[in-house]
Amino acid sequence: MRWATVLLLALLGLVQAGLWLGSGGIPQAMKLQAQLDAAQRHTTEQKQDNLRLQAEVDDLRNGLEMVEDRARSELGMIKPDEIFVQLTARR
Repeated sequence: MRWATVLLLALLGLVQAGLWLGSGGIPQAMKLQAQLDAAQRHTTEQKQDNLRLQAEVDDLRNGLEMVEDRARSELGMIKPDEIFVQLTARR
């Protein structure tokens, strides 16, 4: 009876060791968590880069529109093949 108890405890210990230390155990979970954390940091950095680039694109678009509006109103410039029509208000 005594050696059966020892054998069962040894088998239980082997099963537990396999669960904790084997494939899918704590070391594997820690490795996967580290990979997930790295991927999330990379994604956050990429999102910040995308926002910065989008802001630059918006600034360039708005900047060009402002330059074009000024060239039209102050210098009377028009695009090729464009017809300029100016309306004046009567009082």
